[in-house]
Amino acid sequence: MNNFSILSTFPEKDYELLDSGERDKLERYGSVVLSRPDPQALWPKRLPESEWEKRDGAFVRAKVGARWVFKSGVPEKWSIELGGLRFWIRPSAFKHTGVFPEQVPNWEWIEKKISGAGRTVSVLNLFGYTGGATLAAAKAGAEVCHVDGSRVAIGWARDNAALSGLSEKPVRWILDDALAFVKKEIKREKKYDAIIMDPPAFGHGPKQELWKIETHMLELLSATYNILSENPLFFLVNGYASGYSALAYKNNLDALTARFGGRVSMGELSIKESGSERLLPAGIFARWEK
Repeated sequence: MNNFSILSTFPEKDYELLDSGERDKLERYGSVVLSRPDPQALWPKRLPESEWEKRDGAFVRAKVGARWVFKSGVPEKWSIELGGLRFWIRPSAFKHTGVFPEQVPNWEWIEKKISGAGRTVSVLNLFGYTGGATLAAAKAGAEVCHVDGSRVAIGWARDNAALSGLSEKPVRWILDDALAFVKKEIKREKKYDAIIMDPPAFGHGPKQELWKIETHMLELLSATYNILSENPLFFLVNGYASGYSALAYKNNLDALTARFGGRVSMGELSIKESGSERLLPAGIFARWEK
C-alpha cells in the first residue's frame, strides 16, 4: 500500500537508542544512559551485558511493583534537545522519561504543514502530555490549544515551552478531560484547522473522568469532526500502547477524505538503533491532510 510507511527517529546529539532486546531498551538522553522495559523488543541484545551495566539508571521490574534505580550523581531532571526542540527529562514512576523520541518525524511533519499553509493555523492538541507536538506547532507559527488531564503534565509542557524559547507563543494550556473539552468547544462553536491526538489505552481526567479507548475513541473522533474549520489542514492520530492497527485509525479518518478531499496515510513509528539497521517499533499513526 503506497499510503503505508515506517517513520524513524535517528540518533541525535542528545538522544540515541544504543541497543534493544530481551524486552528492554538502552537509551542515551544527553550524557545519561538509561535502560527500561520495552515489550516490543523481542529479539537478542546486540551489545554485550558489560555495555548495559555502564548505564546510569535502570527501571527495574520486581515481584511487587517496579522502580528506577540510579547511580550516584544522576540529577532529578536534566534538559536535552530533540527534533529541534528542548525538553526536561525526568524519569517517572511509570517508566517514562517525559518525551517520546519516536514522535520526531511527526513533529517535523507538523512544522512543515503549518509553515507551508500560508495562513495562521489554529491547532488543538488533545492528550498533549509534555508538549512535543504543541511546541512543534507553536514553533511553526500556529495558535495552539494544548489539553491534558494531568496538572503535572501541563506544568511540564509549559516548562518545556520556556526551555525551547516558546513561552511568548500563542498557546492555551487547558487542564481538562479531552472528550469533555471537545463537547464544550462544540457548544462554543469553536473551530480548529488542525487536530492532533495521542490517546492512551486507559486513563483519567482531572475530575477522575474515565477514559477507555475501546469505549470512548469513536465518540471522541466523532465529536472532533464537529470542531474542524471549513478549510482544515490536517488531522493526526497517534497510538502508543492501545494494541490497535494503524488501519483502525485510517478507517476512521477516511470520513475526512469524503468530506474535505485530501488523503489519508498511516504507518508505524520507530527508532533506529545506533550502529545498526535495526528499528524498534514504537507506535502507530494515521494522518489526514489537505
